[in-house]
Amino acid sequence: MGIRKCSLCWKNNFLTIECHSDYNSFQVIEEIFGYKTQGCRKAMCIAGYIFSCGALLLLFYWKPAWDVWANCIPCNLQEADVILLRTTDEFQKYTRKKVTWIDLSKLNLSVRDTSDSLFIADKDSVINRAIMKPELKVRSIQVQKIWYIWDLSMKQFQKVGSLDDSNSCYDIHDKFGTGLTREEQNIRRLVCGPNAIEVEIRPIWKLLFKEILNPFYVFQTFTLTLWLSQGYVEYSVAIIILSVISIGLTVYDLRQQSVKLHDLVEEHNKVQVTACTKDEGEQCPLESHYLVPGDILVLEGKKHSLPCDAILIDGGCIVDEGMLTGESIPVTKTPLPHMENTKSWKTHSAEDYRRHVLFCGTEVIQTKPTGKGPVRAVVLQTGFNTAKGDLVRSILYPKPMNFKLYRDAFKFIIILTLIGVLGLIYTVCVYVQHKKPVAETVAMALLLFTVSVPPAIPAALTTGIVYAQKRLKNKKIFCISPQRINICGQINLVCFDKVRNILLLLNFQNVYSFASGTPLPWGLPCGAMASCHSLIVLDEKIQGDPLDRKMFECTCWEMEDSSTAHSKAAVPDTSVIVKPGPNTRNAPVDGIAILHQFPFSSGLQRMSVITQQLGKDQYDLYMKGAPEMVTSFCRPETGMEMYLYV
Repeated sequence: MGIRKCSLCWKNNFLTIECHSDYNSFQVIEEIFGYKTQGCRKAMCIAGYIFSCGALLLLFYWKPAWDVWANCIPCNLQEADVILLRTTDEFQKYTRKKVTWIDLSKLNLSVRDTSDSLFIADKDSVINRAIMKPELKVRSIQVQKIWYIWDLSMKQFQKVGSLDDSNSCYDIHDKFGTGLTREEQNIRRLVCGPNAIEVEIRPIWKLLFKEILNPFYVFQTFTLTLWLSQGYVEYSVAIIILSVISIGLTVYDLRQQSVKLHDLVEEHNKVQVTACTKDEGEQCPLESHYLVPGDILVLEGKKHSLPCDAILIDGGCIVDEGMLTGESIPVTKTPLPHMENTKSWKTHSAEDYRRHVLFCGTEVIQTKPTGKGPVRAVVLQTGFNTAKGDLVRSILYPKPMNFKLYRDAFKFIIILTLIGVLGLIYTVCVYVQHKKPVAETVAMALLLFTVSVPPAIPAALTTGIVYAQKRLKNKKIFCISPQRINICGQINLVCFDKVRNILLLLNFQNVYSFASGTPLPWGLPCGAMASCHSLIVLDEKIQGDPLDRKMFECTCWEMEDSSTAHSKAAVPDTSVIVKPGPNTRNAPVDGIAILHQFPFSSGLQRMSVITQQLGKDQYDLYMKGAPEMVTSFCRPETGMEMYLYV
């Protein structure tokens, strides 16, 4: 999932957690409150748990905010040991978080005598502002697998696990271009956590208890107990069997999902990488589990999966980002320019910052080192902060559903409950009027109340969802949020874009059409279509964007990418060579070398390449993109040519 910007800000008791990626974006705004545990309140709550036979504990399990209000007293965030978060959406969901302490003294750090001394060379790092001196401790909380530490100067929690977005291009090269010291690595490793996407395989007993403690099943247990005491044995036993099957299927399904997700991400948590340190100044093998933001990653020529998000600073790469987009289209990555300015590196690159970033989980299929040395990248984000981690978090913490079906179902249950309450009141009045025993009055009143809300609703819904999910699996369709099955599946329109032929507009007057399947004659259109693309040769096959591939096939040219071809053509090894094929129509050139490529940018709305005809000193620049953008580079008095793919 492309690079994300995740931030946590606190202002006027509001916490904003933003997660933006190229393929998954969401924003959660929560109110944040600080609380401090009080001994006498906690003792009273424990007594309440005992005297209520666990009913109060069950209520606090359903309502974590009530638990905090009963056990703690409000205080400011700086003194709090418990944090209460509340979403500002219509769900108003509360989350309780425990403040933990990170102890840096066990790292045996070099002694800092002054209060303004830096533990991290990057003086703007939030870690420097979060370390309490002389205790060498850091306050932290974890929200949805992301760690935040308390900034002593800003008086707010700040996210860790990634480099600050305020770093300029020069800062990235200057601060992190030579790597980190061993001490800095150890500090970042302890504060930011390991570079791993760890998904816990929840024990069956935990899943079982979580399912049983659902309010519906608790109400169902009370209802069935009452019915059995009144002699409704057959119906009660039928509901019990259905509920047991439903709970068993749900627990089994949750367990299988947990195991599959764990196995899916676990194999990439511990891979061997090559990194550089400032102390040793040389490359050394390292387990990816120990990578931290700011490390220098050396990318070798072999295929490998990236264990983190990283900014490319030296050399070029071709990456398969199919894990993010679902399409195995090779993407060309270029190094971050070494510019001396104060702009943020993202601001400098605008919407094209993605072309400098290697995303976690994607596969590097080809590296292109320069004369300066091997291909190198600065670790940008680790763990759950990465693109892959964001995808996993979206599975672990799905957005709450707010569909009309569920709203109507909730209203229906409320109406049934009100009807049951009216029936309860009526029954009590009638039985009291006829002077019936109290026990019989209470039993009949509760019996009428429980009948109004069908106890088989949760079991029936769960059974239906499990059956639907099984049918989907048989079709190779996997659902990570089964509750959404009930409301999915309405598609009104499907659109496709395919190339059928090419129109050449000369001065917007004469129109020439070249249908597919017909070799394109030599000329500017042929040169542009043969060279202005991002295709590569991999395993003796041309790979890349399907539209580019189809366009190149129209020319009947061939692509070469071998050292032998380069040595004969006297062009740089990093260039791609295209040559006329046996079916081309009278091409007067031996071939074209693509010397430099400027990848397509959605912000610039164009891509371009610099080419050289083999055996000649003629250099050409070809461009393709949005018509209005291409025409803006043309001078009307020279005559404009435009090629439309339709």
